[in-house]
Amino acid sequence: MILDYNSLLLALGFSAACLMVTLLGTWVSRRADSFLLTLVVALLFTVVGIFVFSSYTLETGTIRASLAYASLMAGFSTIYAGSVQFRTNRSPWTLASVFSFATIVPGVALILSGVDGVGFIFMNATTAALLIGTGWQYWRARAEAPVPLIGMVILYVLSGVSFALCAAVLLSRHQWVLGHAPQNWAENLNLAICVAGMSGIGALSLALHQWRLAARHRHEANTDLLTGLLNRRALFDKVSGRPIDTKTAIVTFDIDLFKSVNDQHGHAIGDMVIRIFAEELNNGVEDHEIVARLGGEEFAIVLTDTLPARAERVAADILRKFALREIPAGEARLRCTASAGIAFGRMETDNFEIVLNHADAALYQAKRDGRNRVQIADFLHEVERADAKGNAAP
Repeated sequence: MILDYNSLLLALGFSAACLMVTLLGTWVSRRADSFLLTLVVALLFTVVGIFVFSSYTLETGTIRASLAYASLMAGFSTIYAGSVQFRTNRSPWTLASVFSFATIVPGVALILSGVDGVGFIFMNATTAALLIGTGWQYWRARAEAPVPLIGMVILYVLSGVSFALCAAVLLSRHQWVLGHAPQNWAENLNLAICVAGMSGIGALSLALHQWRLAARHRHEANTDLLTGLLNRRALFDKVSGRPIDTKTAIVTFDIDLFKSVNDQHGHAIGDMVIRIFAEELNNGVEDHEIVARLGGEEFAIVLTDTLPARAERVAADILRKFALREIPAGEARLRCTASAGIAFGRMETDNFEIVLNHADAALYQAKRDGRNRVQIADFLHEVERADAKGNAAP
């Protein structure tokens, strides 16, 4: 049995209502993805608009047409604002309000003035622009979750094109005044695409939420909560077991006399010292270079395609800037220092763990030599080799 136009409208309305409830439940269970709430509000406007428009197909009137038009445009404007929110993480409500006002006022004025056909042309054209714009926003963010986002882009663009066809048919037929809901092949195609698209967009929105949730869990598992740096586990996952060549430096750091900072000023001040040192580490290296907190007051950076002079300069600059930072500790101002050890890969068999041990040995030597200094591990390699030869001699 072929469904009539009004039955398709009702099917679309119930589909949108079910999706709205599903997204609301998903958002309530974990409120970090606030764009889901924006979609819930958008769907609420859209559902109201669909059911009012459905009643308009049965009993015409400019008030019904205006209410349906206003609700639908508010819904589509909020959908677009939600896509911008997803990409930029900015609040969507100002943008949604501006677009709603800009699309509702002219269209309602046209309907109330008696040229409802022009109003429906304007509605379809602006809806097409908003939906295609929504697809464009998700396309720009596709790197975060390519599979669900590209799927959403396709469905939003297809829906937008179907609305553009509705506007084109009314224009081609010069239907400036209708007195009833538009009825033509483009409208039927639009409804069919929207019914299918609503289901697909709903499923992909939920998949996107799960994708983000999994990514957030991975991030939390690999990130030190106090500093935002990689944690020890993440550092070893990235570089453990890989050969470290002669142009890769491992630099380890340790904040000097950190236990006394905690004992004298409390753990809150100690945490502040750690965060400030982490800031200096981040500021002192290139964006592509690895920075991690190994645990406690110990840190490490991995410098690639570098020479000993540059590695020593980077480490020394970090220590110098950290030593100049004044850290508020009650009424006093606290200054701290740190020490650093540097090691490079020396042989093809050197892996990350071996080079990290050499860097740690150099760090401890720097502390023995007075702290607040940088020590390169080259001489330690030579001592170890000499000791090995001496022990092997008869």
